[in-house]
Amino acid sequence: MFDSLASVLLLLTSSVLTVALFRTLRLPAMLAYFMVGVLFGPLALDLLPSTESGRHVAEFGIVFLMFSVGLEFSLPKLYAMRKTLFGLGGSQVLITLLVAMLVGKLAGLSLTTAFVIGSALTMSSTAIVSKILMERVDLNSRHGRLSIGILLFQDLAVIPILVLIPALGAQSGNLSVTLGLSFIKSAVLLFLLFKFGKTIINFWFSLVARQRSRELFVMNVLMVTLLLAFATKTAGLSYALGAFIAGMLISETRYRYQVESDIASFRDILLGLFFISVGMLLDFHYLINHIGLVLLLLAGFVLFKALVVAALTRVFGFETGVGIRTGIILAQAGEFSFVILALGLEQKLIGGNELQLVLAASLISMVIAPFIIQYNGRIARKLVKSYTRNSRQVVEEISGASKDLKNHVIICGYGRSGQYLGRFLKEENIPFIALDIDPTRVQDAAAAGEHVMYGDAGRRIVLEAAGGARAKALIVSYADMRASMKVLHVRQEAYPNLPVIVRTFDDAHMDEFRAAGATEVVPEVLEGSLMLASHALVLLGVPLNRVVRRIRLFREERYKMFKGYFRGVSDAETQITDAQQVRLHSVEIGKNSYASKLRLDHIDLARFNVEVQLIRRPNMLEDIPPRGDIVLAEGDVLVLLGSPQDLIAAEIYLISGK
Repeated sequence: MFDSLASVLLLLTSSVLTVALFRTLRLPAMLAYFMVGVLFGPLALDLLPSTESGRHVAEFGIVFLMFSVGLEFSLPKLYAMRKTLFGLGGSQVLITLLVAMLVGKLAGLSLTTAFVIGSALTMSSTAIVSKILMERVDLNSRHGRLSIGILLFQDLAVIPILVLIPALGAQSGNLSVTLGLSFIKSAVLLFLLFKFGKTIINFWFSLVARQRSRELFVMNVLMVTLLLAFATKTAGLSYALGAFIAGMLISETRYRYQVESDIASFRDILLGLFFISVGMLLDFHYLINHIGLVLLLLAGFVLFKALVVAALTRVFGFETGVGIRTGIILAQAGEFSFVILALGLEQKLIGGNELQLVLAASLISMVIAPFIIQYNGRIARKLVKSYTRNSRQVVEEISGASKDLKNHVIICGYGRSGQYLGRFLKEENIPFIALDIDPTRVQDAAAAGEHVMYGDAGRRIVLEAAGGARAKALIVSYADMRASMKVLHVRQEAYPNLPVIVRTFDDAHMDEFRAAGATEVVPEVLEGSLMLASHALVLLGVPLNRVVRRIRLFREERYKMFKGYFRGVSDAETQITDAQQVRLHSVEIGKNSYASKLRLDHIDLARFNVEVQLIRRPNMLEDIPPRGDIVLAEGDVLVLLGSPQDLIAAEIYLISGK
């Protein structure tokens, strides 16, 4: 056994190396922390001490995990997803929990132990699933959205479970009375906090934010979170419930994203400590000696969860293939499984061999999950022939829509940018076909007469059906880098000579996109900045030709297709000198100005070749369009358009009348 400093160094070094290794293998960092706890804990190499103070520090990881979950919830979001969330998600949690409790009871376990085990096995891993869905660009697919909806309900279901476990662990009194009191206390606490908490939180956070101190702001977040956690713990409930409520309250304020960013780093570190402490609970010798039983439980609950989710998805009107994909994605245990098991252990509701068995099976299910999830599509197509036929039908529909197109444009992604681009192409009579994987968007756009089809442009067969061999250009308008890179790789393999333009949010990945074969990359932020700069410079009096020249030179540096152009007669205006260039100029009418108290149509500005663009009047929010019957007054500002010499002459005339 090491001393304290040596233990900390071992913990840090092993965590850094293991997390780096797991990230290289594309496995969640959470599993790396488990492995550190398992290997160096008291039940294996016994190099890390399992102390009471260490466990208390690790429990803060649960607090901030629940706080982060609370930040993600909002009542409008819950209402928008109510069918998937409460219908499909609620059914999955209830059925899985009841069947697991029934099996546990038949195996000779107490009802409370069976409840803890069933609750733990009901959960799936939000961290693993969301990461893989993002990497595979499947978040907006049907199985992706169903998976996220069920995961959200599981996260929500953790709250009553965390209320029930301490109540079940109470040694005195009638169980039904204890449960009733727990839920009454929860209801009263939730009512008070949501009735008055939002107003108080908004006021308090505004007060703290005005101090402009990041340290004070972070300490305030810690204080509020731990204060509410302490309040719920004092009321006989779980501290995690208080943290969840704190997150929900702050999610309704304008400080939500700042809070999320500020707590991210130490939240992840504390979560790492928690998962290490859970790993230290696993007896490696038990796993080796009872590997058959562990694998039996693993296969049983993974297959059962997958079948339950697949069947429920079918009941709720989705095709069987989508249900199988969703079931495979959600078959594993989750991070909240360990939160529930840790709380059950604390309340002495579970322990010994039961804990070791469930802990080992849950951990293995999460280790193998990334490898199984990536094949969910293949498995579904293998098991359900109709799903393969439906995929072929999608390809055939795209092929039919594009069969008459030649020298057309393929737009990948028909969101905001894709739709604006489609309008420009229509005005220029350039044929195009758009591909998108959001079925709702495709349906609405197609009903409005848009030439958009459902399909994943990252699949070679889909691009081929869209007429990739006959297309004149490919435009990728995805906001997600992975989705764009997926399309670029397919295009590079199948149609290396097809020009492709990629839209991206900023210029951080321009070089990577170009290395992947993009002909040009257009960053939204950069173009927005150029438009902002050009408008600002013109309004500040910089000649238009100079602004155009600066913008053109900047684009030439960033975009290779803008480098150099053939000059012609139509470019003569770019040679206009600054002295001849028209510009805007503001003239304020003073008390003794010649134009004061005159009607606008009595002022002869036409002889100066100057036009009045608008009039700004003090204490008026909107500018006044120029009208002849307007009488000018002291403080009025005339915005004039003309050449520099003419503007000077017009200003002298307005002030002195000469």
